[in-house]
Amino acid sequence: MRHLLLALLLLLTGTAMAQRNTILDTDHFRSLQLIANSDVYAPAVVPMNEPWHITVMFDEMSHDYRRLRYRLAHCEADWTESSEIFESDYLAGLNNLLIEDAEKSFNTVQIYTHYTLRIPNREMRPTLSGNYRLTIYDEDEEDTPLLTAEFCLVDRQMTVSATVSGDTDIDFQQTHQQLSINLDYGSLRVTSPEDNLRTCVIQNRREDTRRWVSPNLQRGTGAAFNHQQGLIFKGGGECHLFEAMNVRSTGMGIDHIRWFDPYYHITLIDEFPTRHYSHTEDNNGAWMVDNDYDDAIHTTTEYAFVHFRLRTPPLKGGPVYVYGNWANRWPSDDYKMEYDEEAGEYHAAVLLKLGYYEYRFLQVENDGRVSSALTDGDFYQTRNEYQVFVYYREPADRTDRLVGYTCLSEK
Repeated sequence: MRHLLLALLLLLTGTAMAQRNTILDTDHFRSLQLIANSDVYAPAVVPMNEPWHITVMFDEMSHDYRRLRYRLAHCEADWTESSEIFESDYLAGLNNLLIEDAEKSFNTVQIYTHYTLRIPNREMRPTLSGNYRLTIYDEDEEDTPLLTAEFCLVDRQMTVSATVSGDTDIDFQQTHQQLSINLDYGSLRVTSPEDNLRTCVIQNRREDTRRWVSPNLQRGTGAAFNHQQGLIFKGGGECHLFEAMNVRSTGMGIDHIRWFDPYYHITLIDEFPTRHYSHTEDNNGAWMVDNDYDDAIHTTTEYAFVHFRLRTPPLKGGPVYVYGNWANRWPSDDYKMEYDEEAGEYHAAVLLKLGYYEYRFLQVENDGRVSSALTDGDFYQTRNEYQVFVYYREPADRTDRLVGYTCLSEK
């Protein structure tokens, strides 16, 4: 019954229940980044029974100091804020705190102030496993959130193992991949998996791929998820890459760089729809701010408009978007590609901080379905990332706890 209600809620809210970082005030803020344990490529999921930290960074596009505060909220498995527990149940210390680490950009054409905060810190520490949402707001407008960032704390009480294969229940070594999952309950009591567990899988951290599944094989000490339609995913294609380390010389994936007052413009090489699988070493949409001229990268790195190009006749179906883990509030008009009849290509220009970026081209239909079939293709060989989350709640519990997690970064 819990899974049925959850599925109905998903239908009503679309894909809003996925872990994400969101800039709500895009006129003034850029480059929101959440880093787990200093690994810029890792998902924002950390084990709470080991040393851990989450770093949140972003830029406010001026040199005007703003008193920005942040508060932390615990969320249920579906990312709705927990309403049946108290703040003291999940947080030791204070909340609604001032971000004290703010530093102005230096020697950049586009000025900005770089803000950094780290959790846990001397004033607060989360104490309960599960989903967390960090909200940042101006001290004078507490009811108007400016940015949100989400992460997960996992208390590994269950062992989760998973495998992925191109041999699926709908095709063999063609366009799809299928997962199989095994759970070992450990010392946790699971009397009814339907009531005690919520298990979800997400591909490449994309909100539209989140699936909620139930085990179809029960054992005394665990459960298995095998031959389920909900665990079949389109393979997609490998990412495109570019590296912009300065505005004076081109790097990987860049065709040319020009200055048109008041911005630098970086034009990437032409990409084409992918018809055959081609292996690329990538991190499934990752990104990293960087430059090759100063160690203080977060305050000396320039901003530029990056021009993405997909050369093809007009494609049937919905509009085409550029996508990466760096894309805020995707899909939105900021990442929508317009077709240029004269050039014979799709084009989008996005203001980005220099560094290393991975991206894909995706089509979004009116019903929200996302497809790469006509842009980057679908291949069983693609090295995708799959995250498996297992949440647990006994009948007397008042919130969902994250007790199992695994991440497959390649087949």
